[in-house]
Amino acid sequence: MSCTTQLLRHSRKLRSAQNLLEVESVSLARYFSKDANTFVSRHEMSSLRPNGLLGKRENLFRFTPARTFKVSVSSAGNITHFRQPAVLGFSGARVASVRHFSSSDLPPHQEIGMPSLSPTMTEGNIAKWFKKEGDKLSPGEVLCEVETDKATVEMECMEEGYLAKILQGDGAKEIQVGELIAIMVEDEADIPKFKDYQVSSSPSSPAEAKAPAPSEPAPPKEESQPLKAPEPKPVKAEEASQKGDRIFASPLARKLAEDNKVPLSSLKGTGLDGRIVKADVEDYLSSATKGAAVKDVTPSSTLDYADLSVSQIRKITAARLLQSKQTIPHYYLTVDSRVDNLMKLRGELNALQEASGGKRISVNDLVIKAAALALRKVPQCNSSWMNDFIRQYHNVNINVAVQTEHGLFVPVVKDADKKGLSAIAEEVKVLAQKAKENSLKPQDYEGGTFTVSNLGGPFGIKQFCAIVNPPQCAILAVGSAEKRVIPGKGPDQFEFGSFMSVTLSCDHRVIDGAIGAEWLKAFKGYVENPQSMLL
Repeated sequence: MSCTTQLLRHSRKLRSAQNLLEVESVSLARYFSKDANTFVSRHEMSSLRPNGLLGKRENLFRFTPARTFKVSVSSAGNITHFRQPAVLGFSGARVASVRHFSSSDLPPHQEIGMPSLSPTMTEGNIAKWFKKEGDKLSPGEVLCEVETDKATVEMECMEEGYLAKILQGDGAKEIQVGELIAIMVEDEADIPKFKDYQVSSSPSSPAEAKAPAPSEPAPPKEESQPLKAPEPKPVKAEEASQKGDRIFASPLARKLAEDNKVPLSSLKGTGLDGRIVKADVEDYLSSATKGAAVKDVTPSSTLDYADLSVSQIRKITAARLLQSKQTIPHYYLTVDSRVDNLMKLRGELNALQEASGGKRISVNDLVIKAAALALRKVPQCNSSWMNDFIRQYHNVNINVAVQTEHGLFVPVVKDADKKGLSAIAEEVKVLAQKAKENSLKPQDYEGGTFTVSNLGGPFGIKQFCAIVNPPQCAILAVGSAEKRVIPGKGPDQFEFGSFMSVTLSCDHRVIDGAIGAEWLKAFKGYVENPQSMLL
């Protein structure tokens, strides 16, 4: 009696695993080998374990040093070799691909799938391939650019091999996370074997692809037709109220029909004994006029238009903003702040910046600094609604809305409350340029806790209400500054001052009205006394 048989007979936990030794070598390695790596994909798992004993696992990859191990099956006498899956890099992130092994048709190869590059990403687009089929791949080389819901990210290879097949070409859109995009092999001689390679369909797909079995034809369904306006149907002469070949009609009805060239044989009389009266002719003319009007309006209502393609960024932005308006109870608070002292301080600081060769400080940079300090003073506004609890952040990271031809981007200035105005100005200009070039990395826009949107300086918008950017709980909409007359104490006393309107959009689940007003009070204090931001 072998050691394995004794082990199975005397262990209650392993007693039910006898069948595994007969047919499922991969599962045996998964459970009993200390050297085994968990690398089998969910699709492979379902094909290897139809009874689902392994259960569902979301994260099936472990990045450990490559090793080879063997599992022998006593009944079949086969030995199966396994190796560690390949690893790909996306701007510093490591993404695993699935390694398939030799079969009767295909040599060993690796399937590269669309990775999830952000917490909100469910699908992506292939912007451009930098490698062609048959090219050699080396670690660190860029394979392609992937357009996510946030930005365009370069995909880098982390090991050597050859690109055997591209399954999703340039411009491929709406590729689900995990869907295959390419095949990679280790041996250059294996490339031609993947010329006609196609993605294997899911288990349900073949059944769907097959033609349905012949069966008795179902009785035809009556198609519902749209209701149409009743059209006057010509009535044959013999169906009209006649006596012999004569059509009976009143003199007035005859004259009205002759004037409008309406044959009496087309009318059905409603008078005594089927006599055609004036009302019958008028009804006919009215229905005919309506039908002609409909025919005349239809061609003229055709519009000249062009359908524009929607980028992945705009599509995700639209979905998230719609979700925000539908699920977040917005309310809005507006305050006017006098900015004369702010503009004076800005002029003094820019003179120093120009003398030292630094970047000029904008009004928006000062607004970002004031908002960050107000969040530190009123931390309730630096939070997120998490359904069962409210998460209050200790870092003050300000997202800045930047409009580009590619869509709306919101790069983040991290720890803005701890940075000086010069550092904020430098960082905002760099991030805005990267946004316009569509070269933002995930670390450039992730992790924000509050958003500032300024339409005043660039566009002269006086005041507007912005939509909260989830999972944040507030966003500040900044309008333009305008001069106003400020009455003095006497009847002839007055002065001029510049005022800027700002509107705070709040998530009422997190920020009560009094808390939002307290934050605006703190923000206004920093704007009207900007020297306090330098302390």
